[in-house]
Amino acid sequence: MKNWKIAPSKLKGSLTIPPSKSQSMRALLFGMLARGKSVLTNLLPSPDMIQACRLLGATVEEYPDRVEMIGLDRKIEGAEDVIDAGNSGLILRLIGAVAALSPKPIVITGDHSIRYNRPIKPLLDGLSQLGATAYSLNNNAPVFVQGPLKSGHVIIDGEDSQPVSGLLIASAFAPGPIEIFVTNPGELPWVQLTLEWLNRLNIPYITRNGDYYKLMGNASIEGFSYCVPGDFSSLAFPLVAALLTNSEVRFENLDFNDPQGDKRLISILQQMGAKIEIEAHALHVKQGSVLQGTKIDVNNCIDALPILAVVGCFAEGETEIVGGTIARKKECDRIQAISTELKKMGAQIEERSDGLFIRRSCLKGSAVHSYHDHRMALSLAVAGFAATGETAIESIDCVAKTFPNFQAQMQALGAHIQ
Repeated sequence: MKNWKIAPSKLKGSLTIPPSKSQSMRALLFGMLARGKSVLTNLLPSPDMIQACRLLGATVEEYPDRVEMIGLDRKIEGAEDVIDAGNSGLILRLIGAVAALSPKPIVITGDHSIRYNRPIKPLLDGLSQLGATAYSLNNNAPVFVQGPLKSGHVIIDGEDSQPVSGLLIASAFAPGPIEIFVTNPGELPWVQLTLEWLNRLNIPYITRNGDYYKLMGNASIEGFSYCVPGDFSSLAFPLVAALLTNSEVRFENLDFNDPQGDKRLISILQQMGAKIEIEAHALHVKQGSVLQGTKIDVNNCIDALPILAVVGCFAEGETEIVGGTIARKKECDRIQAISTELKKMGAQIEERSDGLFIRRSCLKGSAVHSYHDHRMALSLAVAGFAATGETAIESIDCVAKTFPNFQAQMQALGAHIQ
């Protein structure tokens, strides 16, 4: 496993943000379900999702500048082998949902995090209510799913948005209309991301306040072309690094019309005092920001919780992060993990059931662990850039999941990262 050594840094220059993971995954999934050819450009490397699409029967050709797919015209007829979601809860939930369109059984598994920390029961319960056979042995992967889905209505817990997104997509291609009633709806911007795909592909639906959806079924979509925009979730890390090191950096490849939930981080940082200028497809961080602590509800930008914990250490006064319960069920328990590791660096941070309470702290370099979680590794790297002394981060291979060239790009800005 690879490790990083981080030293205090000053940054300058411009950086191109990598493509959105969430949009890349959805593009591949809809390309698999479409009729004819889809051409996807600026795609984040997604080997596990591409392999899943191939096992379900789609033809996928990878080129240096694009991915071309021949879809299944919504006809999923089983899988050639067990599908491995790797470390991706999104693949687990999206592929798990559309597997219910198949009359033959499909088995999905994944790595240790997928098998022990990523609950699948809400999705399996929803699919079962619609007539599919869907079960696991321990509320996690491996899961067994076999369709067909039937018309009707389903009640599903929506604390985690991914099962809701999966059901929306599967219901769109089901044999008839399906009504989805969502209890405890959360992470709504990520559901909106899925609805935007339905809009883009002219799939009709009815919705109400995030707690009700009706899909008409029998959707049929043509192949499409799509260029994946930059990932606002990945932008968070170099953006905060620039702020905390009092640097001036320009970030490119951003679409501010894209509904990604973590776009909200920008307005949160501006409210805290960050000097950020927004351009057409770019964002410019200026020097001289003085950040003030505040209360932040992270439910609509849940992936930003670890990096906001780092921000809280450098903000004047106190920062309270709330609404983050579901962060305990990501690649790791991110509330506990970021609290534990930042304490090693000297942070005054208290773990709460749904978030964190942080006082301004003087962070010092330390040996810390990533928990094999890309957002943990990246957040701790940012903390290291702004701390005193050297920070050693163990197990950073996971960063390739969303920001494969982070080290090289940060070095190009002047960061000390080896």
